[in-house]
Amino acid sequence: MFVIKDERAKDFTFKYMVNVLVDNSKTRGAPVIVESNPTFYNLIGRVEYETQLGVLTTDFTKIKAGALHRANGGYLILQCSDVLTNILTWNALKRALKTEKITIENIAEHIGTIATSSLKPEPIPLDVKIILIGSYLEHQILYNYDEDYRKLFKIRADFDVEMERTQSHMFKLAQFISDHCQKEKLRHFTKMAVARIVEYSSRLADSQEKLSTRFNELVEIIYEADTWAELAGADLVTEEYVVKAIKEKIFRANKYERKLQEMIEKGVILIDTQEKVVGQVNGLAVLDLGEYSFGKPSRITVNTYMGQRGIINIEREAKMSGRIHDKGVLILSGYLGEKFGRKCPLSFSASICFEQLYDGVDGDSASSTELYGLLSSLSGIPIKQYIAVTGSVNQKGQVQPIGGVNQKIEGFFQVCKAKGLNGKQGVMIPYQNVANLMLDDEVIEAVKDGKFHIYAVKAIEEGIEILTGVPAGTPDAEGNYPEGTVFYKVQKRLEEIYRCLKKEDKKEGNIISEVDAVE
Repeated sequence: MFVIKDERAKDFTFKYMVNVLVDNSKTRGAPVIVESNPTFYNLIGRVEYETQLGVLTTDFTKIKAGALHRANGGYLILQCSDVLTNILTWNALKRALKTEKITIENIAEHIGTIATSSLKPEPIPLDVKIILIGSYLEHQILYNYDEDYRKLFKIRADFDVEMERTQSHMFKLAQFISDHCQKEKLRHFTKMAVARIVEYSSRLADSQEKLSTRFNELVEIIYEADTWAELAGADLVTEEYVVKAIKEKIFRANKYERKLQEMIEKGVILIDTQEKVVGQVNGLAVLDLGEYSFGKPSRITVNTYMGQRGIINIEREAKMSGRIHDKGVLILSGYLGEKFGRKCPLSFSASICFEQLYDGVDGDSASSTELYGLLSSLSGIPIKQYIAVTGSVNQKGQVQPIGGVNQKIEGFFQVCKAKGLNGKQGVMIPYQNVANLMLDDEVIEAVKDGKFHIYAVKAIEEGIEILTGVPAGTPDAEGNYPEGTVFYKVQKRLEEIYRCLKKEDKKEGNIISEVDAVE
């Protein structure tokens, strides 16, 4: 026979004891609680049990507080993703906010599977402010699919990923670096090292006028630069170690970029950086691998011939083109119609293709590139292959800004460097993207030395003159272009195709209409 001695049962004062759930006697101001693991019990509290001879027993001293109890009268900070991974937690949080009470429940009773006889603490009045930290996507999902979310969380604070690059903000960034070094016992940074961190921050923001607020990425560079300084036995972190940290971070992530560069150098991927070719342009794309993105040159070819099919996007026909890219190609017809379709209908066929592309394409940043190739093919004037092109275009011929301009320029520069810099190579970008230039030091030095060039253009007319060395041409009152210009040759070629098609159509006894002449 076994006898269990329960000291609490013998102590007659036990039932007069006090179970302190939350003690804020030493808290100054309203409590601010950050709950890193907001499970059902961690949020609303729980009643614990102990086993005696296989029987679960409990008493009022086993009642434990949750995050809502500790934050009552103050603020509770939660990560939205952590709350949403447990549907019981989300429902319990909403119920507490709607009833303004904290009710400690057992999960089994809560979901209605088991009804057990146990302690049922009295609900506690709740007065708390909940701060949910989450992504834009999480906010949109809850806002659109949970009506309670709109009622309970009415104040939205959307934090930007960048800030203005002012003297005040740069000084605060320097303070952040210093404070972090003191807190984590790291080596302090020199002035030039801090300046390099500021430049890296602008690079992350893709703007000369902005600083990135993605401080976690800056902290990674701070830690790594400190490590390189430690390995070198330095007392301070200088610019040298910051640059090394940035380059080493890139090296760990740019495996696929190195593979593509190697294939271009060996001629597996065909990229010409020396000659002039009709109907062929080097376009620029960005491959995004998540943590790392880089520029990749792509050869774009255009063939024009007699017919009435208009512009054929080979990627679209092969179902490898996204909607934005399709839109960019269709805009080309609008531009050509305004420039050359006022005197006679546009009657021609053209095929546009991204060569050696097998995984699809999207975006309109190559639309100006495709238009240059189209004008070259129609005019018969060759395009300089040593100038790569990026930029969107509208129906009026205005070149529009694009993203990833730094990666695109650096990608083509590396190709030119591998094939041999000849002093004529460069990249043509939209004028608006000048403010986004935060280039690698090697590219900047090459531009300073005249070995590489960056052209900023506002309109197609400027771009075609740079690529061909021939004036674009301005129409007279009757819409005719001067001889010897690019647009003159394009206009004459289109008129020639139209006359040939009209003559051929008359032979067959048909009449060509303007509607049939333009796709």
